[in-house]
Amino acid sequence: MISLAGRDILHGWGKFVLTGVGLGLLIGVTLSMAGVYRGMVSDAQALLDNSRADLWVVQKDTLGPYAEPSSLPEDSERPIRAMRGVSQAAGVTYLTMQIAHDGDDVRVMVVGTEMAVPGEPGQPTHLLAGRHIVRGHYEAVADVKSGFAIGDKVKVRRNYFQIVGLTSRMVSSGGDPMLFLSLKDAQQAQFQKDSDAIQQQRARTESSPLLNPPGNSAVATAVNAAQTGNGNVNAVLVTVKPGADPDKVAAAIRRWQRLTVYTRAQMEEILVEKLIANSARQIAMFLVILSIVSAAIVAFIIYTMTIGKIREIAVLKLIGTRNRTISWMILQQALGLGLIGFIVGKIAASLWAPFFPKYVLLLPSDSILGFFAVMAICILASFLAIQAALKVDPAEAIGG
Repeated sequence: MISLAGRDILHGWGKFVLTGVGLGLLIGVTLSMAGVYRGMVSDAQALLDNSRADLWVVQKDTLGPYAEPSSLPEDSERPIRAMRGVSQAAGVTYLTMQIAHDGDDVRVMVVGTEMAVPGEPGQPTHLLAGRHIVRGHYEAVADVKSGFAIGDKVKVRRNYFQIVGLTSRMVSSGGDPMLFLSLKDAQQAQFQKDSDAIQQQRARTESSPLLNPPGNSAVATAVNAAQTGNGNVNAVLVTVKPGADPDKVAAAIRRWQRLTVYTRAQMEEILVEKLIANSARQIAMFLVILSIVSAAIVAFIIYTMTIGKIREIAVLKLIGTRNRTISWMILQQALGLGLIGFIVGKIAASLWAPFFPKYVLLLPSDSILGFFAVMAICILASFLAIQAALKVDPAEAIGG
């Protein structure tokens, strides 16, 4: 049996394929926007997963350490480590900054963590190359997204650090790659004042009779030492022992240490519903608008494609072709156009996703949902086109 849809497509296959490719690029953009939204949520979850923590202990009444500033004494981990149900506790610092590298600025999150005991929460995992930090100073592990390579030297504040290891998917909630330093190096980078500020502070101390009493220079020396150094951390990451209830351990820390403690579920809520909420809503709204525009364009293309063949349809009706056959021809062409568009869009989205500055997560479920949505739109648009085609008067169409 002759396929009218196939014959018609072969007659103008170039136009049909180009139309499908153009439609596919539009579908690819829509799939990419969905992937960007998924990627933002995935980055937030990856940040929590890579910390390997069950509890986050932060400054009292703050949403730290990711959504708000938080500062704790470095020794806060000692009493926490001794509490019932606690397996490990480690202080960490977080600092987002720009680092110059090969003539460009790379935005990274500098993470300071204690490296003396392997396996503590906060340490880098999933090394792709190199090794972990073994020296107390001037070594770093970077995420591959930063563009750093083994052996590179990067400047953080006033000091240079050699990249000794590379890891993957260690990113901040905003998708910035992480740069791991030893805790002391990171504290110096985050809290230590620059030379001019130190000199000015020392001058103010020397000019103050209270801080520099006559005949007792040791007081001024002690004050200067306290003001120059800073042993604070932004949070204490805690893992609980097997079988222990994280909620009960968190309640005990809140009660006895008088600090704010967040569980994994609470920290995920802070990241997803507070920190990235506005950006996620904006992308979601743009995705909805883009989907509506894409649906309208698909419907317009199918309708226009059908109206452009009014004379051919009129001839088919004159020679006795049934309306069901004509309707099936239009539906087949619409489904074929949607299939070509979806395949091109899926391939395009997969090809350009790695080049996005943000992580694009293309889930199979989104692709399946997108496929059925495209097919449904094509079917609905073909119904509109069929109604218009069946109302055509053959005599008027051919005579016109």
